[in-house]
Amino acid sequence: MIKELREATAAGVLDCKKALEASGGDLEKAKAFLQEKGLATAAKKADREVKEGLIEAYVHAGGRVGALIELGCETDFVARLEGFKELAHDLAMQIVATNPLCLTPEDIPPDVLEKEKEIYRTQARDLGKPERVVERILEGKLQKYYQEVCLMKQSFIKDDDLTVQDLLTQMIAKLGENIVVRRFARFELGGEDGTNYQGHRN
Repeated sequence: MIKELREATAAGVLDCKKALEASGGDLEKAKAFLQEKGLATAAKKADREVKEGLIEAYVHAGGRVGALIELGCETDFVARLEGFKELAHDLAMQIVATNPLCLTPEDIPPDVLEKEKEIYRTQARDLGKPERVVERILEGKLQKYYQEVCLMKQSFIKDDDLTVQDLLTQMIAKLGENIVVRRFARFELGGEDGTNYQGHRN
């Protein structure tokens, strides 16, 4: 069961053992326990300074589309770990595959967000929905929009049970350091403009 829980969560052996003991051997409860622990760990580390890291590149489709990502961490030791490098590579692949606009909903340019809201409101009103229902529909459509355009809200391409944020949280808990996507860029051959997200410096 420890092995199965490790494969599902990427948590350490001792953490998996503790989670299974705390949940009375229930695998799903153990997963929830580890997820809560990971979120708590990530929250504690969120303000810690990120000065190290690496830049990872991924190019796909015979050189027609590619991405660069700067993934930050606290120490050079973690930056050189295979797990950290794999995370950077997976995130670069994610950016190539899904073409996110930005990192989180807060990073969406206000004019772009307002335009989307107006489209959803108009669609709902055209269906003859009352105003209170229009706002509920708007909220639901916005959540789907965030999942499409915000890297952290997207389903992870290698495991759609996880969001990219879940994946990052797991790695923060596993490696014991704050990990931040600082910026990324996506390029497509012949495209007018590539995505170029400039993160907040930490």
